[in-house]
Amino acid sequence: MKIQIQLDSQCEEPEILIRTAAVTAEVRELVEKLSEKRSDSVIGYDADSAVLLEKSQIMRIYGASQKVYAQTPHGEFYLRQRLYELEQLLDEKTFVRISKSEIINLRFVKRLDLSITGTIGIQLKTGETAYVSRRYVNRIKSILGL
Repeated sequence: MKIQIQLDSQCEEPEILIRTAAVTAEVRELVEKLSEKRSDSVIGYDADSAVLLEKSQIMRIYGASQKVYAQTPHGEFYLRQRLYELEQLLDEKTFVRISKSEIINLRFVKRLDLSITGTIGIQLKTGETAYVSRRYVNRIKSILGL
């Protein structure tokens, strides 16, 4: 794929033109990605207030007691979305689902423990350990290039 940028001082807003011989799956995927409008934050709730959480500051998102929580360096916050909805909102290169009830931010991973048979232990920079369920091991290995 060839990418070209043209600067035009008369241009009031960015314009993207895709020139192609055919609309392939790659072209459709590119159009889809360019059309997405993702917010850089999600709303979290603590005791009596709503807090704007920057996605880059979320270390992990997990389900517990029929609720979904986001853990950040500033504490844990209740989220109103379901885990699968959040998974769609988050950048798949940074946030990875490791089990049915947990998504982690790869930027907060400190160490991987591959010695556990059939699974992977992930130590976060906070010192906490999360475990990749067997169902997600191959996917994680592929993402991390293991």
